[in-house]
Amino acid sequence: MGRASAPASGQPDLTRATPPCARLGGLFCTRLPFAVAVAVAGLGPAVSLSPLMRGCRKRVVIILADSIGQRDVGNEMGKRGPKPRAWTRTERQELWRRWHAGESLPVIARGLERRTQSVRKFFERWGGIRPPERRRRPGFLSLEEREEISRGLAQGLSVATLAARLGRARSTIYREVARNGGRGVYRAAAAETRAWDQAKRPKMCKLAADPKLRRLVAAKLRKDWSPSQISGWLKARAPTPSEPYVSHETIYRTLFVQARGALKKELIAHLRSKRVMRRAKSSSLRGKGRGQIVDAVPISERPAEADDRAVPGHWEGDLIQGARRHAVATLVERSTRFVMLARLDGKDAPSVTKALIKKIGKLPGEVRRSLTWDRGLEMAEHAKFTVATGVQVYFCDPQSPWQRGSNENTNRLLRQYLPKGAPIGELSQRQLNAIARKLNERPRKTLNFETPAERLAVALTG
Repeated sequence: MGRASAPASGQPDLTRATPPCARLGGLFCTRLPFAVAVAVAGLGPAVSLSPLMRGCRKRVVIILADSIGQRDVGNEMGKRGPKPRAWTRTERQELWRRWHAGESLPVIARGLERRTQSVRKFFERWGGIRPPERRRRPGFLSLEEREEISRGLAQGLSVATLAARLGRARSTIYREVARNGGRGVYRAAAAETRAWDQAKRPKMCKLAADPKLRRLVAAKLRKDWSPSQISGWLKARAPTPSEPYVSHETIYRTLFVQARGALKKELIAHLRSKRVMRRAKSSSLRGKGRGQIVDAVPISERPAEADDRAVPGHWEGDLIQGARRHAVATLVERSTRFVMLARLDGKDAPSVTKALIKKIGKLPGEVRRSLTWDRGLEMAEHAKFTVATGVQVYFCDPQSPWQRGSNENTNRLLRQYLPKGAPIGELSQRQLNAIARKLNERPRKTLNFETPAERLAVALTG
């Protein structure tokens, strides 16, 4: 192939059809979308793109000269980010421990500092069912013993000497060395890997081994029968043990663990739940005291003075959400409508409790009487908050946000400054104080057009 020459104008000939990524002398050829081609090549506006549009279907062949470093720009532009890091053995064990403890996928991802999608893909691969842990049978050679054999062979020790040193039979050592290539090529790591591979005893799934039973189960699933109904029906119609039967657990596992290769994944759509991962009832948080606030004091026990708004010092609180799961704590005094905002490091109970203690702790004692909150678990440590501030926390009834109506109304006003999806996690406490000051210095119709700041000042001075 001859050497390509550049046009007399000094510009590369963009209309020449050249195979992509082929090196022609000192030039590089690569394909790029036409919209970025000229910008990447640095060719300037003098290049006309009209000839490139004919016959290339928005793809363009660019010849890059040595002057831009002879880089394959197509590879530079098209390269992907690094592959996700593989799960280590310790991480896999922690994943399954958290999964069986009932933690959600986002919580597991944050705990392991991985993406939620990576965690989801891991569990979807196994259908939420933990594979059995492989264990070495007692009496088999360990990796440490194989390393001792490898070092002994390198030193020229005999099989009898190695057997005596390890406390093993000579025939055990002899067969171990012979099956892994002999004295000259024996390596401990390779022998260990080979032993684990040969120890596999894959047992074919019952539905994979019985095509007739598999077709019958699949037909019933397509009729929207549940695995329990199929199993019970098979057992009822099987008068003898020789008749085909399969348990509901086997059907579920074959559906969710696609590696068994018996039932198609599309059949999951016929299950009532439509879920693609299975989680046992024993792995749920229900009935374990989690998901509920312990020792919550209902709003019905709140003092009457808080209901008529006659005495200041009774507060309502909630969280206002932003982008990337960030939130800000909002506090509203019921009598004066005075607003305070608290920056949060997280939405978990310890972070919220810490921020509220710091915020409420700055108030005078005469305006620290009670706090009304909804049923959010961010106030699960309400007892700790009460001990630190002396403020009793009362919780609204389920699905009754109107019981803290001042806070709900204030949150709507705050959306003027903190719209939904805004990166409120980037705001400092000083910026949040400035937003609260704007609301507190704004006249309110419900206060006869006085400001919350004025009403609070009157309450404090008497």
